[in-house]
Amino acid sequence: MGDLNSNYSFVSLSCVALCLEHQREDGHALVPPLIWKIKQQISTDPTLHADFAPALGLPEFTRRATELALGRECRAVVENRVLGIQTVGCTGAVRLGAQLLRCWYNRSTGWRGPVYIPSPFYAVFQAAGLPDVRQYRCWEAGQWAASEGHVLEDLRAAPEQAVVVLCATAYCPVATDLSQKHWKHLAHVLERRKLFPFFLMLGQGLCLGDPEQDAWPLRHCVSLGLELFCAQSFSHSFGLYGERVGHLLLVLKQNTLLLALQSQAESAVRSLWSRPATLGARVVATVLSNPANLAEWREGVRSAAERCVLIRERLREKLRLLGAPGSWDHLTQQGGLYCCTGLNTCTCCRGGRLNVTAINSCNMDYVAESIHLALTSPL
Repeated sequence: MGDLNSNYSFVSLSCVALCLEHQREDGHALVPPLIWKIKQQISTDPTLHADFAPALGLPEFTRRATELALGRECRAVVENRVLGIQTVGCTGAVRLGAQLLRCWYNRSTGWRGPVYIPSPFYAVFQAAGLPDVRQYRCWEAGQWAASEGHVLEDLRAAPEQAVVVLCATAYCPVATDLSQKHWKHLAHVLERRKLFPFFLMLGQGLCLGDPEQDAWPLRHCVSLGLELFCAQSFSHSFGLYGERVGHLLLVLKQNTLLLALQSQAESAVRSLWSRPATLGARVVATVLSNPANLAEWREGVRSAAERCVLIRERLREKLRLLGAPGSWDHLTQQGGLYCCTGLNTCTCCRGGRLNVTAINSCNMDYVAESIHLALTSPL
């Protein structure tokens, strides 16, 4: 990218950079027909009662969310070393995980921090009483591509038992563009340095178009016997933006600690949100437990991932035709819902992070022209 980090004048891109929903052509959030159908079925089901959910969530939802992340044949699941907790969105999962790290991981290992993180969750960890939050490098300077070398260098220098937040799917995006070979190198460092992985898996299936491939980094670390946490979100992949359906997955080395951790989790949940909502969790459980629904959902996330690729290609071509300064090949080299444009905070909000699913045929020209003006307009 070269000169894209210079101080250019401000042109607001907030309409796309801050929009979190996967949008239709008319600008409204995209909710798959399958999800609408299941919501209607749930609303008319006479066997369902308006009872409070258990503190840790609906059991069927936590079981299906765990299977989606780890696979049905996961050894940790078979050995009863996994605890799943329904949360209020992804932020709730991160917040709960941070609190459990402070209360449980601290006592069991003598851990005092720090937490290494590449994404905007500083305040969440600090609110849980973990003030030593640091950032590790994950980008190749000037190229806006994931850098395995920077990640490995920073984590090799991290103190033992530090917590490392990793993105399993291309959300921020950060180290998510690493290949499976590079993920194996990273997992080796985590294992050798006794680091504690805290995965973020938001929009599973929307990065590579396949939920299993998106979950591969997480599953690989679990297969090595690593103890870890994973925060899941179902907003983008299920069109459940208003329901705030999240899930915290905890994989332990020994199942003897499971009941103690579950007790601490229940105590923490009651102080944070008491009990989770049920509608969104029932929708997810209904999709994942029915083979026909599951097949339709998989096809939907595959199509959404392909649409993201097409949007990236069109935006890159628009910028080329406009003569926008610099190379924009990184737009198509990254993957997932978000891309890092290379624009700094002087030219774009959120550090240049752009939600490509918020771009459609109605606003594509506006987005490209705004980026071009932000880079070429005088100060």
